[in-house]
Amino acid sequence: MTMAEKKYQLPPHVEEARRAVARVAAWKLRPPLPQRRVILGMPGIFLLCVGVTLLLWLPPHYLVQDLRSRGVDSAATVVDVDSKPEFVKVRLLSGPKAGTEVKLSDYAGMYPDTHTDAALVVTYDRDDPSRILTRAWVEDPPANLPAYGTSALAVLCLGLATAVIWRRLWILRTFGPDEPPSSSAGG
Repeated sequence: MTMAEKKYQLPPHVEEARRAVARVAAWKLRPPLPQRRVILGMPGIFLLCVGVTLLLWLPPHYLVQDLRSRGVDSAATVVDVDSKPEFVKVRLLSGPKAGTEVKLSDYAGMYPDTHTDAALVVTYDRDDPSRILTRAWVEDPPANLPAYGTSALAVLCLGLATAVIWRRLWILRTFGPDEPPSSSAGG
């Protein structure tokens, strides 16, 4: 064999060094991962918002349903109204509980806009007269804005939690380890 026919081959350690340099050149710095406490916190906030939504939605809903099914209508006069209002006290003028003074039940923290000595038509529970709403609110309840707000906040938190989880998974799949690979063949 002549020298021209002999093909020159690189030693194995040089070829390994060449591959190591290519790995180092291809390595990208991984962006910071979303922290696990953020990932666990967002679903926690979502569940908290769902709980508050249910707390704001279910009691008024069941009160209206109960008053629709077994409520007694009565004329009433407003006896006392707090300025904020934190309560509205009425005196029933007709029906089996005539003469009784009771505070109106709130509907998701809301009370009707009224004043002292105003006339109202109310519906109360015949078994428990303290469960009482204006007849208009029993027929057509007002918008439960606090429940709508916390529902929207819950959906937002769920969306953010999903986005953070997907970002973490994308970073872990796309980028390599935190440390760059070693450039030397020996380690």
